[in-house]
Amino acid sequence: MKKIGFLSFGHWTPSPHSQVRSASDALLQSIELAVAAEEVGADGAYFRVHHFARQLASPFPLLAAIGARTSRIEVGTGVIDMRYENPLYMAEDAGAADLIAGGRLQLGISRGSPEQVIKGYEYFGHRPEEGSTDADMARKHTARLLDVLTGEGFAEPNPRPMFPNPPGLLRIEPHSPGLRERIWWGAGTRATAEWAAQQGMNLMSSTLLTEDTGVPFHQLQAEQIEVFRKAWQAAGHAHEPRVSVSRSIFPLVTDFDRRLFGREAASTDQVGHLDNGLARFGKTYAGEPDKLVEELARDEAVAAADTLLLTVPNQLGVDYNAHILDSLLRYVAPELGWR
Repeated sequence: MKKIGFLSFGHWTPSPHSQVRSASDALLQSIELAVAAEEVGADGAYFRVHHFARQLASPFPLLAAIGARTSRIEVGTGVIDMRYENPLYMAEDAGAADLIAGGRLQLGISRGSPEQVIKGYEYFGHRPEEGSTDADMARKHTARLLDVLTGEGFAEPNPRPMFPNPPGLLRIEPHSPGLRERIWWGAGTRATAEWAAQQGMNLMSSTLLTEDTGVPFHQLQAEQIEVFRKAWQAAGHAHEPRVSVSRSIFPLVTDFDRRLFGREAASTDQVGHLDNGLARFGKTYAGEPDKLVEELARDEAVAAADTLLLTVPNQLGVDYNAHILDSLLRYVAPELGWR
């Protein structure tokens, strides 16, 4: 069995060719897609966070709304840029969203990716300490978030509070037990996957890696997963970790599918430049279901992961994206033993 969900960037544009023409459309359709995904049997609804862009940005109101409208699927992010976050305020928001969802929140975070604006986190009031980098700041914010999510008290109570306090130091409220074990790190390299394991975070690996060794993308990603699991075991954590990978997969079962994505059947891995270094991008899978079964069976990283997130073209609208999920769950997943 493998958990299968979707990952949406929540793009919107006023173009007449888009089904998502405003921020309101992006938010409301994200909720509706999560509801539809649960109805067709998917396991998760995940959302990417980008600031200063016509995409989803503030995840917690959205996650809470989805949690209130659904009953089974996981709700999560993939990922939140920790350079922008106040970790204590984030812990409050995450705790509230998780309680509304009944403990289904899966929170993917990372040090961030290339931005729409220069040093956008500074507009949010965050600046790296002298001698440190923005990546160092993201990891510092992460460490503080992980610490407060344990639920241990740390704040000195007022001796004359407005309301009675429980005894001892006070913690962030609301606290959601178990959320600390449902934090994922979006790792772009084998080294950051190892670091994530040492911190006790689950591994979230996307359709790009910010390193290239010359091997196919899925093999490099499988190496990353192996490094993560070995580091987890060495760290001696008490619970089992989870690993997700993202893929663009389009079963071609209707003529409309073939018109939209038929040309992607020839897709291959790509190597490019990102953040002044080489990066390897995974291929798009598109084809008749029997062909997809053959190709995905050879994907070593998909085989190694317990969770598969399908990157969806959200601007095609709720109905079509629900169709993509249903097609994969109906025609591909059972043949691979995922269902």
